[in-house]
This record gives sequence, C-alpha cells and structure tokens, in this order.
Amino acid sequence: MKRLALLPIIALALAACSDAITAPKTLEPGPPALDVSPGTYSATINGSFAPSGAHLQTGSIGCTVNTDFSIDCTNFQLAGVGNTNVLVILLALYTATIDCNNPGNNRNNPIEVHTTEFAASSILTVNSTKNGRLSIPNRTANPFAVAQGCPNPNWRPEIRDGSLRLLGFRYAVVFAGFSDDANEDYVLIASGDDPR
Repeated sequence: MKRLALLPIIALALAACSDAITAPKTLEPGPPALDVSPGTYSATINGSFAPSGAHLQTGSIGCTVNTDFSIDCTNFQLAGVGNTNVLVILLALYTATIDCNNPGNNRNNPIEVHTTEFAASSILTVNSTKNGRLSIPNRTANPFAVAQGCPNPNWRPEIRDGSLRLLGFRYAVVFAGFSDDANEDYVLIASGDDPR
C-alpha cells in the first residue's frame, strides 16, 4: 500500500525531469554589453540652466568615442549668455589590466599584473566675451595619458592589449550659478556609468 502511495509522486518527478536537455550556454568573448561602445553621442540641451537667450551660435555639440576608447568632444560657440562664464567638464571612467614590466624583461612575461579602475578628465572654465559669447574649445579624454602605477617604481606599467574598457563618460557645460553635482547642466552628453 505504501508503495502505491508513492507512485503519483514518482510519476510527477519523472514528468518534471523529462524536459529536453539543453546544451550549456557559451559566453561570447568581449566586453559586457553595458560598456560604452565607440560611436558618436549627441547632446541634451536644457535651457532652464542657462541665462535667458542662451543659444548655439556656431558649430555642433557632440562627442565621439574612438576605437581606442579616447573621447573627443567638439568645439562650438554659444551666444546670448551675457557676462556669464561656464565650466566645461569631461570625465571618463575606465578599467584595464596593467602589466608591470622590468625595462630589460620580456614584455610578454610581466613581473606583476593587476586590474584597476581609473579616470581621465578635462575640466576648463571658459569666460564670456564682452559680446555675450562663449567659445567652447574641443575637449579630449585619453586613457593612455593617465599615469598607471606598479609596486616597484623601476617597473614600467603598460595597459594590456585588449583589456581596456570604457565604463562610462560624462560631458557637461555648466553655467556659473548652477551645479553639475545637482545635474543642472545646460549641455549634457552621458553614457554608461556616471564617473563623478
């Protein structure tokens, strides 16, 4: 009798386990999908955070993430800003594997290896001219210009080929009297993790 009572439970267990067997998923090589990819990124303009009458006079506003993950943001001119200055901010957050090599050693056999996150930045105050205009120069963030470190100062740090990832970047033009920390940006281009 007890054996017959277990029969429905065994039948249910077999039915639950009879699903088709699927092969394990193979992970695709490359960076996670949330990293910032090379390409052109456009701006969001918010006139609430600017003097009344501020507008784009010449040029275009945008940033390009290059294939080496450096970032170039365009130059442009704003007009109608009165005598108000701006802060131009470009921040980029990266991660990479750093190989530490002895200068006389085989570079394919590093002495020490570590992974690190680091930031590249370009911050500039632009003063308005007497005509109420601001000429915003191009800004660049280059991950290869950021100093890396090794435990021994005699070792040479190098970013390992193929390990560099751009986690996020933020380009903002902020008028005096407003705050980037409070997201009061006149111009904003951002993608990925916030590097602030």
